[in-house]
Amino acid sequence: MDDTGTDAPGPAKDPPPAATAAAPDRLTAAPDGSLREILRLAVPALGALVAQPLYFLVDAAIVGTLGTAQLAGLGAGATIGSLAVGLCVFLAYATTSSVARRLGEGRWDAAVSEGVEGMGLGLLLGVVIGVLIAAFAQPLVQLFGASDVVSPYAVTYLRVVALGFPAALVAMAGIGVLRGLQDTRTTLLVTLLAVTVNAVIAITLVLELAWGIAGSAVATVVAEWVQAIAYTLVVVRVARRHGVPLRPSGIGVLAAIRTGTPLFWRTVALRAVYLVAAAVAARMSDADLAAYHVSFQVWIVLALAADALAIAGMSLLGRYLGADDPAGARRVTARLVRLGAGLGVVLGVVLLLAVPWLPRVFSGDPVVRDLIAASLLIGALQQPLTTPVFVLDGVLIGAGDGRWLAIAGTVMLVAFLPAAWWVLRLDLGVVGLWWALTWFMVVRAALLGWRARGDTWLRPSHPAESGA
Repeated sequence: MDDTGTDAPGPAKDPPPAATAAAPDRLTAAPDGSLREILRLAVPALGALVAQPLYFLVDAAIVGTLGTAQLAGLGAGATIGSLAVGLCVFLAYATTSSVARRLGEGRWDAAVSEGVEGMGLGLLLGVVIGVLIAAFAQPLVQLFGASDVVSPYAVTYLRVVALGFPAALVAMAGIGVLRGLQDTRTTLLVTLLAVTVNAVIAITLVLELAWGIAGSAVATVVAEWVQAIAYTLVVVRVARRHGVPLRPSGIGVLAAIRTGTPLFWRTVALRAVYLVAAAVAARMSDADLAAYHVSFQVWIVLALAADALAIAGMSLLGRYLGADDPAGARRVTARLVRLGAGLGVVLGVVLLLAVPWLPRVFSGDPVVRDLIAASLLIGALQQPLTTPVFVLDGVLIGAGDGRWLAIAGTVMLVAFLPAAWWVLRLDLGVVGLWWALTWFMVVRAALLGWRARGDTWLRPSHPAESGA
Protein backbone atom coordinates (compact mmCIF):
# COMPACT_ATOMS: atom_id res chain seq x y z
CA MET A 1 0.00 0.00 0.00
CA ASP A 2 1.36 3.44 -0.88
CA ASP A 3 0.71 6.72 0.95
CA THR A 4 -1.93 7.95 -1.48
CA GLY A 5 -4.49 5.32 -0.55
CA THR A 6 -4.78 4.18 -4.18
CA ASP A 7 -4.06 0.50 -3.63
CA ALA A 8 -6.40 -1.94 -5.30
CA PRO A 9 -9.52 -2.75 -3.30
CA GLY A 10 -9.73 -6.12 -1.67
CA PRO A 11 -12.65 -8.50 -2.10
CA ALA A 12 -15.59 -6.67 -0.52
CA LYS A 13 -17.46 -9.92 0.16
CA ASP A 14 -14.55 -11.60 1.87
CA PRO A 15 -15.78 -12.22 5.43
CA PRO A 16 -13.62 -11.13 8.34
CA PRO A 17 -11.81 -13.74 10.39
CA ALA A 18 -12.91 -14.87 13.80
CA ALA A 19 -10.01 -12.97 15.37
CA THR A 20 -12.26 -10.15 16.41
CA ALA A 21 -15.40 -10.33 18.49
CA ALA A 22 -17.50 -8.63 15.84
CA ALA A 23 -19.70 -10.86 13.71
CA PRO A 24 -18.87 -11.03 9.96
CA ASP A 25 -22.40 -10.25 8.77
CA ARG A 26 -22.54 -7.14 10.94
CA LEU A 27 -19.30 -5.79 9.46
CA THR A 28 -20.09 -6.54 5.83
CA ALA A 29 -23.53 -4.93 6.19
CA ALA A 30 -24.01 -1.17 6.20
CA PRO A 31 -24.11 0.43 9.66
CA ASP A 32 -27.58 1.48 10.79
CA GLY A 33 -26.61 3.93 13.53
CA SER A 34 -29.28 2.47 15.79
CA LEU A 35 -29.25 2.80 19.56
CA ARG A 36 -28.43 -0.90 19.74
CA GLU A 37 -25.40 -0.48 17.48
CA ILE A 38 -24.17 2.54 19.45
CA LEU A 39 -24.54 0.73 22.78
CA ARG A 40 -22.79 -2.36 21.35
CA LEU A 41 -19.72 -0.19 20.87
CA ALA A 42 -20.10 2.20 23.81
CA VAL A 43 -20.80 -0.20 26.69
CA PRO A 44 -17.64 -2.36 26.34
CA ALA A 45 -15.65 0.81 25.64
CA LEU A 46 -16.91 2.27 28.92
CA GLY A 47 -15.90 -0.92 30.72
CA ALA A 48 -12.37 -0.68 29.33
CA LEU A 49 -12.13 3.01 30.22
CA VAL A 50 -13.29 2.36 33.78
CA ALA A 51 -10.92 -0.60 34.17
CA GLN A 52 -7.86 1.38 33.06
CA PRO A 53 -7.59 3.51 36.25
CA LEU A 54 -7.39 0.26 38.22
CA TYR A 55 -3.72 0.14 37.18
CA PHE A 56 -3.00 3.21 39.26
CA LEU A 57 -5.31 2.29 42.13
CA VAL A 58 -3.80 -1.19 42.51
CA ASP A 59 -0.25 0.14 42.31
CA ALA A 60 -1.02 2.90 44.80
CA ALA A 61 -2.59 0.49 47.27
CA ILE A 62 0.37 -1.89 47.11
CA VAL A 63 3.16 0.69 47.09
CA GLY A 64 1.38 2.62 49.84
CA THR A 65 2.24 -0.22 52.23
CA LEU A 66 5.94 0.63 51.77
CA GLY A 67 5.69 4.19 53.06
CA THR A 68 4.78 7.76 52.18
CA ALA A 69 8.00 8.48 50.26
CA GLN A 70 7.54 5.43 48.05
CA LEU A 71 3.90 6.32 47.37
CA ALA A 72 4.86 9.89 46.50
CA GLY A 73 7.60 8.56 44.22
CA LEU A 74 5.04 6.38 42.47
CA GLY A 75 2.78 9.39 42.05
CA ALA A 76 5.53 11.53 40.53
CA GLY A 77 6.88 8.78 38.27
CA ALA A 78 3.46 7.60 37.10
CA THR A 79 2.38 11.17 36.36
CA ILE A 80 5.42 11.85 34.18
CA GLY A 81 5.13 8.49 32.42
CA SER A 82 1.38 8.86 31.84
CA LEU A 83 1.91 12.32 30.37
CA ALA A 84 4.53 11.03 27.92
CA VAL A 85 2.37 8.10 26.81
CA GLY A 86 -0.85 10.11 26.87
CA LEU A 87 0.47 12.59 24.32
CA CYS A 88 0.52 9.68 21.86
CA VAL A 89 -3.19 8.89 22.23
CA PHE A 90 -3.50 10.05 18.62
CA LEU A 91 -2.27 6.56 17.72
CA ALA A 92 -5.59 5.12 18.88
CA TYR A 93 -7.67 7.96 17.44
CA ALA A 94 -6.06 8.16 14.00
CA THR A 95 -5.97 4.39 13.61
CA THR A 96 -9.65 4.09 14.57
CA SER A 97 -10.64 6.61 11.93
CA SER A 98 -8.43 5.16 9.18
CA VAL A 99 -9.40 1.52 9.76
CA ALA A 100 -13.11 2.34 10.06
CA ARG A 101 -13.06 4.23 6.77
CA ARG A 102 -11.41 1.37 4.94
CA LEU A 103 -13.93 -0.99 6.52
CA GLY A 104 -16.75 1.20 5.22
CA GLU A 105 -15.20 1.01 1.75
CA GLY A 106 -15.24 -2.79 1.99
CA ARG A 107 -11.43 -2.87 1.75
CA TRP A 108 -10.36 -5.25 4.49
CA ASP A 109 -6.81 -5.54 3.21
CA ALA A 110 -6.35 -1.76 3.34
CA ALA A 111 -8.01 -1.53 6.77
CA VAL A 112 -5.68 -4.10 8.30
CA SER A 113 -2.66 -2.67 6.47
CA GLU A 114 -3.26 0.74 8.02
CA GLY A 115 -3.60 -0.93 11.40
CA VAL A 116 -0.23 -2.63 10.95
CA GLU A 117 1.36 0.69 9.96
CA GLY A 118 -0.14 2.37 13.03
CA MET A 119 1.22 -0.32 15.34
CA GLY A 120 4.62 -0.02 13.66
CA LEU A 121 4.60 3.71 14.33
CA GLY A 122 3.62 3.01 17.94
CA LEU A 123 6.59 0.68 18.37
CA LEU A 124 8.97 3.26 16.89
CA LEU A 125 7.65 6.10 19.05
CA GLY A 126 7.63 3.87 22.13
CA VAL A 127 11.31 3.02 21.74
CA VAL A 128 12.27 6.68 21.26
CA ILE A 129 10.17 7.93 24.19
CA GLY A 130 11.31 5.06 26.42
CA VAL A 131 14.98 5.80 25.77
CA LEU A 132 14.50 9.53 26.39
CA ILE A 133 12.52 9.04 29.60
CA ALA A 134 15.06 6.56 30.97
CA ALA A 135 17.98 8.82 30.07
CA PHE A 136 16.46 12.00 31.49
CA ALA A 137 14.53 10.52 34.41
CA GLN A 138 16.54 12.43 37.01
CA PRO A 139 16.08 15.95 35.56
CA LEU A 140 12.42 15.24 34.75
CA VAL A 141 11.73 14.29 38.35
CA GLN A 142 13.58 17.37 39.56
CA LEU A 143 11.55 19.53 37.17
CA PHE A 144 8.42 17.91 38.55
CA GLY A 145 9.41 19.26 41.95
CA ALA A 146 9.79 16.04 43.94
CA SER A 147 11.71 16.28 47.19
CA ASP A 148 15.16 14.78 47.74
CA VAL A 149 13.57 11.93 49.72
CA VAL A 150 10.99 11.13 47.04
CA SER A 151 13.16 11.63 43.91
CA PRO A 152 15.15 8.34 44.07
CA TYR A 153 11.93 6.31 44.13
CA ALA A 154 10.43 8.29 41.26
CA VAL A 155 13.59 7.94 39.16
CA THR A 156 13.75 4.19 39.80
CA TYR A 157 10.10 3.77 38.81
CA LEU A 158 10.51 5.82 35.61
CA ARG A 159 13.64 4.02 34.42
CA VAL A 160 12.03 0.62 34.85
CA VAL A 161 8.57 1.49 33.53
CA ALA A 162 10.14 3.05 30.41
CA LEU A 163 10.81 -0.52 29.24
CA GLY A 164 7.08 -0.87 28.74
CA PHE A 165 6.56 2.26 26.64
CA PRO A 166 7.03 0.50 23.26
CA ALA A 167 4.42 -2.06 24.31
CA ALA A 168 2.07 0.63 25.62
CA LEU A 169 2.07 2.49 22.30
CA VAL A 170 1.74 -0.70 20.24
CA ALA A 171 -1.27 -1.56 22.39
CA MET A 172 -2.65 1.95 21.93
CA ALA A 173 -2.57 1.56 18.16
CA GLY A 174 -3.98 -1.97 18.51
CA ILE A 175 -6.93 -0.55 20.42
CA GLY A 176 -7.49 1.79 17.49
CA VAL A 177 -7.44 -1.13 15.05
CA LEU A 178 -10.12 -3.04 16.94
CA ARG A 179 -12.27 0.05 17.46
CA GLY A 180 -12.03 0.71 13.73
CA LEU A 181 -13.14 -2.88 13.12
CA GLN A 182 -16.15 -2.16 15.38
CA ASP A 183 -14.85 -4.45 18.13
CA THR A 184 -14.71 -2.83 21.55
CA ARG A 185 -15.47 -6.07 23.40
CA THR A 186 -11.96 -7.45 22.81
CA THR A 187 -10.39 -4.23 24.10
CA LEU A 188 -12.37 -4.67 27.33
CA LEU A 189 -11.21 -8.27 27.74
CA VAL A 190 -7.57 -7.39 27.07
CA THR A 191 -7.71 -4.48 29.51
CA LEU A 192 -9.14 -6.70 32.24
CA LEU A 193 -6.43 -9.28 31.53
CA ALA A 194 -3.70 -6.66 31.81
CA VAL A 195 -5.11 -5.24 35.05
CA THR A 196 -5.21 -8.74 36.55
CA VAL A 197 -1.64 -9.53 35.47
CA ASN A 198 -0.44 -6.22 36.89
CA ALA A 199 -2.11 -6.86 40.25
CA VAL A 200 -0.82 -10.44 40.63
CA ILE A 201 2.77 -9.58 39.71
CA ALA A 202 2.81 -6.40 41.81
CA ILE A 203 1.59 -8.26 44.90
CA THR A 204 4.19 -10.97 44.34
CA LEU A 205 7.17 -8.69 43.66
CA VAL A 206 6.41 -5.89 46.09
CA LEU A 207 4.82 -7.66 49.03
CA GLU A 208 6.24 -11.17 48.79
CA LEU A 209 9.71 -10.66 47.27
CA ALA A 210 10.32 -7.14 48.66
CA TRP A 211 11.42 -5.59 45.36
CA GLY A 212 10.06 -2.23 46.47
CA ILE A 213 8.83 0.35 43.98
CA ALA A 214 10.84 -1.33 41.22
CA GLY A 215 8.57 -4.36 41.63
CA SER A 216 5.53 -2.20 40.93
CA ALA A 217 7.20 -0.83 37.80
CA VAL A 218 8.11 -4.35 36.60
CA ALA A 219 4.49 -5.44 37.06
CA THR A 220 3.31 -2.52 34.91
CA VAL A 221 5.89 -3.33 32.23
CA VAL A 222 4.81 -6.98 32.07
CA ALA A 223 1.14 -5.98 31.90
CA GLU A 224 1.86 -3.55 29.04
CA TRP A 225 3.66 -6.26 27.07
CA VAL A 226 0.79 -8.68 27.70
CA GLN A 227 -1.55 -6.11 26.15
CA ALA A 228 0.76 -5.51 23.20
CA ILE A 229 1.15 -9.23 22.51
CA ALA A 230 -2.61 -9.80 22.74
CA TYR A 231 -3.42 -7.04 20.25
CA THR A 232 -0.59 -8.12 17.97
CA LEU A 233 -1.89 -11.70 17.87
CA VAL A 234 -5.36 -10.48 16.93
CA VAL A 235 -4.05 -8.21 14.17
CA VAL A 236 -1.68 -10.91 12.89
CA ARG A 237 -4.60 -13.32 12.45
CA VAL A 238 -6.59 -10.71 10.55
CA ALA A 239 -3.56 -9.73 8.44
CA ARG A 240 -2.80 -13.33 7.44
CA ARG A 241 -6.44 -13.90 6.53
CA HIS A 242 -6.27 -11.00 4.07
CA GLY A 243 -2.69 -11.44 2.90
CA VAL A 244 -1.51 -8.17 4.41
CA PRO A 245 2.28 -7.86 4.98
CA LEU A 246 3.10 -7.88 8.69
CA ARG A 247 6.18 -5.69 8.36
CA PRO A 248 5.32 -1.98 8.38
CA SER A 249 6.66 -0.10 5.36
CA GLY A 250 8.58 3.12 5.65
CA ILE A 251 6.12 4.88 3.38
CA GLY A 252 3.18 3.55 5.38
CA VAL A 253 4.65 4.71 8.69
CA LEU A 254 5.28 8.16 7.22
CA ALA A 255 1.65 8.27 6.07
CA ALA A 256 0.56 7.31 9.60
CA ILE A 257 2.70 10.13 10.99
CA ARG A 258 1.12 12.61 8.59
CA THR A 259 -2.38 11.51 9.53
CA GLY A 260 -1.66 11.51 13.27
CA THR A 261 0.31 14.77 13.58
CA PRO A 262 -2.76 17.08 13.69
CA LEU A 263 -4.36 14.89 16.36
CA PHE A 264 -1.11 15.00 18.32
CA TRP A 265 -1.22 18.79 18.34
CA ARG A 266 -4.91 18.74 19.34
CA THR A 267 -3.98 16.53 22.29
CA VAL A 268 -1.10 18.82 23.27
CA ALA A 269 -3.38 21.89 23.20
CA LEU A 270 -6.11 20.27 25.29
CA ARG A 271 -3.67 18.85 27.83
CA ALA A 272 -2.04 22.26 28.07
CA VAL A 273 -5.36 23.68 29.27
CA TYR A 274 -5.51 21.20 32.14
CA LEU A 275 -1.83 21.64 32.95
CA VAL A 276 -2.31 25.41 33.15
CA ALA A 277 -5.36 24.89 35.37
CA ALA A 278 -3.35 22.62 37.66
CA ALA A 279 -0.51 25.16 37.77
CA VAL A 280 -2.97 27.92 38.72
CA ALA A 281 -4.43 25.71 41.46
CA ALA A 282 -0.92 25.00 42.78
CA ARG A 283 -0.38 28.73 43.28
CA MET A 284 -3.52 29.12 45.37
CA SER A 285 -4.02 28.18 49.01
CA ASP A 286 -3.55 24.58 50.14
CA ALA A 287 -7.32 24.31 50.61
CA ASP A 288 -7.97 25.49 47.03
CA LEU A 289 -5.40 23.06 45.64
CA ALA A 290 -6.86 20.13 47.58
CA ALA A 291 -10.39 21.01 46.46
CA TYR A 292 -9.31 21.34 42.84
CA HIS A 293 -7.56 17.95 42.87
CA VAL A 294 -10.63 16.17 44.24
CA SER A 295 -13.18 17.95 42.05
CA PHE A 296 -11.09 17.45 38.90
CA GLN A 297 -10.78 13.70 39.56
CA VAL A 298 -14.56 13.46 39.99
CA TRP A 299 -14.99 15.40 36.75
CA ILE A 300 -12.65 13.00 34.95
CA VAL A 301 -14.63 9.99 36.17
CA LEU A 302 -17.82 11.49 34.74
CA ALA A 303 -16.00 12.18 31.47
CA LEU A 304 -15.43 8.43 31.02
CA ALA A 305 -19.12 7.92 30.22
CA ALA A 306 -18.97 10.62 27.56
CA ASP A 307 -15.74 9.13 26.17
CA ALA A 308 -17.53 5.82 25.63
CA LEU A 309 -20.04 7.54 23.34
CA ALA A 310 -17.19 9.42 21.67
CA ILE A 311 -15.46 6.12 20.89
CA ALA A 312 -18.67 4.82 19.33
CA GLY A 313 -18.78 8.01 17.27
CA MET A 314 -15.19 7.53 16.06
CA SER A 315 -15.90 3.97 14.97
CA LEU A 316 -19.22 4.65 13.24
CA LEU A 317 -18.36 7.93 11.50
CA GLY A 318 -15.29 6.50 9.80
CA ARG A 319 -17.34 3.57 8.56
CA TYR A 320 -20.21 5.75 7.28
CA LEU A 321 -17.92 8.11 5.40
CA GLY A 322 -15.85 5.21 4.06
CA ALA A 323 -19.12 3.86 2.64
CA ASP A 324 -19.74 7.30 1.05
CA ASP A 325 -22.86 7.89 3.16
CA PRO A 326 -22.65 11.47 4.52
CA ALA A 327 -26.40 11.54 5.16
CA GLY A 328 -26.09 8.48 7.39
CA ALA A 329 -23.10 10.06 9.10
CA ARG A 330 -25.14 13.16 9.92
CA ARG A 331 -28.05 11.08 11.22
CA VAL A 332 -25.88 9.04 13.58
CA THR A 333 -24.12 12.23 14.69
CA ALA A 334 -27.46 13.79 15.65
CA ARG A 335 -28.42 10.65 17.56
CA LEU A 336 -25.08 10.56 19.38
CA VAL A 337 -25.35 14.23 20.36
CA ARG A 338 -28.90 13.70 21.67
CA LEU A 339 -27.69 10.71 23.69
CA GLY A 340 -24.79 12.81 24.97
CA ALA A 341 -27.10 15.64 26.03
CA GLY A 342 -29.42 13.21 27.82
CA LEU A 343 -26.50 11.51 29.52
CA GLY A 344 -25.14 14.91 30.55
CA VAL A 345 -28.42 15.80 32.26
CA VAL A 346 -28.40 12.48 34.12
CA LEU A 347 -24.78 12.88 35.21
CA GLY A 348 -25.45 16.45 36.28
CA VAL A 349 -28.40 15.41 38.45
CA VAL A 350 -26.40 12.54 39.99
CA LEU A 351 -23.55 14.90 40.85
CA LEU A 352 -25.95 17.47 42.30
CA LEU A 353 -27.41 14.78 44.57
CA ALA A 354 -23.87 13.82 45.63
CA VAL A 355 -22.72 17.36 46.48
CA PRO A 356 -24.05 17.36 50.08
CA TRP A 357 -22.15 14.21 51.13
CA LEU A 358 -19.34 13.51 48.64
CA PRO A 359 -16.88 16.17 49.97
CA ARG A 360 -16.92 14.47 53.39
CA VAL A 361 -15.40 11.36 51.80
CA PHE A 362 -12.26 13.28 50.84
CA SER A 363 -11.62 15.75 53.65
CA GLY A 364 -12.33 16.45 57.30
CA ASP A 365 -11.47 20.14 56.89
CA PRO A 366 -14.71 22.14 56.66
CA VAL A 367 -13.05 24.79 54.45
CA VAL A 368 -11.86 22.18 51.97
CA ARG A 369 -15.25 20.46 52.04
CA ASP A 370 -17.03 23.72 51.23
CA LEU A 371 -14.67 24.42 48.33
CA ILE A 372 -15.12 20.88 46.99
CA ALA A 373 -18.89 21.26 47.19
CA ALA A 374 -18.82 24.58 45.33
CA SER A 375 -16.53 23.09 42.64
CA LEU A 376 -18.73 20.03 42.20
CA LEU A 377 -21.79 22.23 41.87
CA ILE A 378 -20.19 24.02 38.91
CA GLY A 379 -19.13 20.65 37.49
CA ALA A 380 -22.71 19.40 37.75
CA LEU A 381 -24.02 22.44 35.89
CA GLN A 382 -21.41 21.80 33.18
CA GLN A 383 -22.47 18.22 32.42
CA PRO A 384 -25.31 18.88 29.91
CA LEU A 385 -22.75 20.89 27.92
CA THR A 386 -19.55 18.89 28.36
CA THR A 387 -20.91 15.46 27.48
CA PRO A 388 -22.17 16.44 23.99
CA VAL A 389 -18.87 18.29 23.45
CA PHE A 390 -16.88 15.11 24.10
CA VAL A 391 -19.21 13.22 21.73
CA LEU A 392 -18.75 15.79 18.95
CA ASP A 393 -15.00 15.62 19.43
CA GLY A 394 -15.11 11.86 18.84
CA VAL A 395 -17.35 12.30 15.81
CA LEU A 396 -14.97 14.75 14.15
CA ILE A 397 -11.98 12.53 14.92
CA GLY A 398 -13.81 9.62 13.30
CA ALA A 399 -14.51 11.82 10.30
CA GLY A 400 -10.78 12.45 9.88
CA ASP A 401 -11.10 16.16 10.66
CA GLY A 402 -7.82 16.24 12.54
CA ARG A 403 -6.38 19.37 10.94
CA TRP A 404 -9.40 21.47 11.92
CA LEU A 405 -9.39 19.98 15.43
CA ALA A 406 -5.75 20.99 15.82
CA ILE A 407 -6.58 24.58 14.86
CA ALA A 408 -9.64 24.60 17.12
CA GLY A 409 -7.60 23.20 20.01
CA THR A 410 -5.15 26.07 19.65
CA VAL A 411 -8.01 28.61 19.68
CA MET A 412 -9.46 26.99 22.82
CA LEU A 413 -6.10 27.18 24.60
CA VAL A 414 -5.64 30.83 23.63
CA ALA A 415 -9.16 31.62 24.86
CA PHE A 416 -8.54 29.90 28.20
CA LEU A 417 -5.19 31.51 29.05
CA PRO A 418 -6.53 35.03 29.80
CA ALA A 419 -9.30 33.57 31.97
CA ALA A 420 -6.75 31.53 33.95
CA TRP A 421 -4.55 34.61 34.32
CA TRP A 422 -7.43 36.68 35.71
CA VAL A 423 -8.31 33.94 38.19
CA LEU A 424 -4.76 34.04 39.51
CA ARG A 425 -4.40 37.82 39.41
CA LEU A 426 -7.70 38.49 41.18
CA ASP A 427 -7.23 35.58 43.58
CA LEU A 428 -10.60 34.07 42.68
CA GLY A 429 -9.72 30.69 44.14
CA VAL A 430 -10.80 27.26 42.99
CA VAL A 431 -14.37 28.41 42.31
CA GLY A 432 -13.08 31.05 39.91
CA LEU A 433 -10.84 28.44 38.29
CA TRP A 434 -13.83 26.18 37.64
CA TRP A 435 -15.72 29.07 36.05
CA ALA A 436 -12.67 29.62 33.83
CA LEU A 437 -12.81 25.96 32.83
CA THR A 438 -16.52 26.39 32.13
CA TRP A 439 -15.62 29.26 29.78
CA PHE A 440 -13.18 26.90 28.05
CA MET A 441 -15.95 24.32 27.58
CA VAL A 442 -18.33 26.98 26.20
CA VAL A 443 -15.71 27.99 23.62
CA ARG A 444 -15.10 24.34 22.80
CA ALA A 445 -18.83 23.67 22.39
CA ALA A 446 -19.27 26.71 20.15
CA LEU A 447 -16.39 25.72 17.87
CA LEU A 448 -17.31 22.04 17.58
CA GLY A 449 -21.02 22.82 17.19
CA TRP A 450 -20.29 25.33 14.42
CA ARG A 451 -18.11 22.80 12.61
CA ALA A 452 -20.66 20.02 12.92
CA ARG A 453 -23.42 22.22 11.46
CA GLY A 454 -21.48 22.59 8.22
CA ASP A 455 -20.67 19.97 5.59
CA THR A 456 -16.90 20.33 5.17
CA TRP A 457 -16.12 17.56 7.66
CA LEU A 458 -18.42 15.10 5.87
CA ARG A 459 -15.69 14.07 3.44
CA PRO A 460 -16.17 10.67 1.84
CA SER A 461 -12.46 10.55 1.03
CA HIS A 462 -9.90 8.84 3.24
CA PRO A 463 -8.25 11.03 5.92
CA ALA A 464 -4.78 10.51 4.46
CA GLU A 465 -6.03 11.57 1.04
CA SER A 466 -7.63 14.74 2.36
CA GLY A 467 -4.63 15.72 4.43
CA ALA A 468 -6.77 15.88 7.56
